[in-house]
Amino acid sequence: RRRLAPLNEDNGRFLLLAALIAAYLSAGATVFSALESPSEAAAQLRWNRTLHNFSRIFNISLPELRAFLRSYEAAMAAGIRVDALRPRWDFPGAFYFVGTVVSTIGFGMTTPATVAGKVFLIIYGLFGCAGTILFFNLFLERIISLLAFIMKACHERQLRRSGLLPPNFRRGPAMSGVGSLVGWKPSVYHVLLILGIFAITLSCCASAMYTAVEGWNYVDSLYYCFVTFSTIGFGDLVSSQNAAYQNQGLYRFGNFVFIFMGVCCIYSLFNVISIVIKQVLNWVLKKFECRCCPKCHKSSTRLSRRNAITPGARLRRHNISVDTDGQYDSDTEGRRLSGEMISMRELTASNKVSLAILQKQLSETANGYPRNVCINTRQNGFSAGVGALAIMNNRLAETSDSR
Repeated sequence: RRRLAPLNEDNGRFLLLAALIAAYLSAGATVFSALESPSEAAAQLRWNRTLHNFSRIFNISLPELRAFLRSYEAAMAAGIRVDALRPRWDFPGAFYFVGTVVSTIGFGMTTPATVAGKVFLIIYGLFGCAGTILFFNLFLERIISLLAFIMKACHERQLRRSGLLPPNFRRGPAMSGVGSLVGWKPSVYHVLLILGIFAITLSCCASAMYTAVEGWNYVDSLYYCFVTFSTIGFGDLVSSQNAAYQNQGLYRFGNFVFIFMGVCCIYSLFNVISIVIKQVLNWVLKKFECRCCPKCHKSSTRLSRRNAITPGARLRRHNISVDTDGQYDSDTEGRRLSGEMISMRELTASNKVSLAILQKQLSETANGYPRNVCINTRQNGFSAGVGALAIMNNRLAETSDSR
C-alpha cells in the first residue's frame, strides 16, 4: 500500500488558516448573537405591541396595516423618505453611487431600479472594480516605498548625531561599505505601526467631522469610518444624505477625501497585517511539527524551506547576512504553478517566509540596491505570484532611489 505523502508547509498553512478562520467566524457569530439577539427580540416585541395598539385604536385591520407598511418599505428601498433628502440620481448622487460601486463599499442606499441600469452596472462594475483594486495595489507599493525611505532617512540622521556616519555621507552604492548600515533593516512591524497610527488618526479626524455635521455621536462616527474604510459598507449609516448642509460643497469634498484616503490606508494596513498573520501561521506550524515520530519529522524537515524564519529567529540569527542566499531549489519551476498566491521560492533565493522577505526588501528599498534582484523571477507573467501581497513584494524588490 502506498503511504500518503507528508503534508507540505504551504498546504499545512492553508488548512491551518482555514481552520482558524472557521473558528474566528464561529466565535464572532456567538458573540454577536449573544449581544444583539436580546435587543432584536425586545424590539420585535415592542413593534408587535405597537402594531396591535394602532390597529385597535384606529380600527384598521392588521392585514390592511401590514400591506400599507410593505408599500412603505418598498418606498424606502427606492430612496423615498418622509423627510426631504438629497436627490439620489442627480450627478453628485450618481457620482457618490459609482464611487461606492468601484470601491466595493456598496452601501445599498441607492440601487438601480431599471433593467438597463442593472445590466450597465454589471459591465461597469466589472472593469471599475478591477481598475480600483489595481489602483489600491499601486498605492500600497508607493506607501511602502515612502515609509522605507523615511525610516532610512531617520536612521541615517541618528547615525550622524552619534558620529557613526561622516557629515558628507551621501546615499548610493557606496553605502554598502559603511559597516553601521550594512546590517540595518527597517522592521515590518514599524511599517505596521506607522500605517496603524495613520489609519487611527484619519478615522478620528473624519469622525469629528461627521459628528459635527451629521449629528451622530462619536462612537457611531467611528463605527461608520471603519465600516466604510474597510469597504464592508453595511449602509445603516451613510454620510452626505441630507437635502442640505451648511457649507455643503466643502463638506462633500471633505467627505470624498476622507473616504478615499481611508480606503487606501486601510487596504494597505490589511495587507501588511496579512504578512504578520502568515508569519504567525508559520510559527504555529513549526510548533505543531510531528515530534513523536522521528522518521516523519525528518521527512517534513527535508521538505520544508531550509531558511524559514519564525518569530524569535531574527534574534538568534541577526549576525547572518541576508545577502548570502543560496540558489533556487530544484523544484522551483514545479512550485511556481502550484496555485500559491505568492511564490516565495521565486521571490528570493533564500526561501524565507513573508516577514523575512519584507524586511530584506525594505532594506533594499532604503539602501538603494539595483532593481535586478529578481531577474530570475520574470520568466513569465505569473512567476512572481498574483494578488496584492505578490505585487507589494515585487515592488519592494525592484524599488531603488531612481523610482
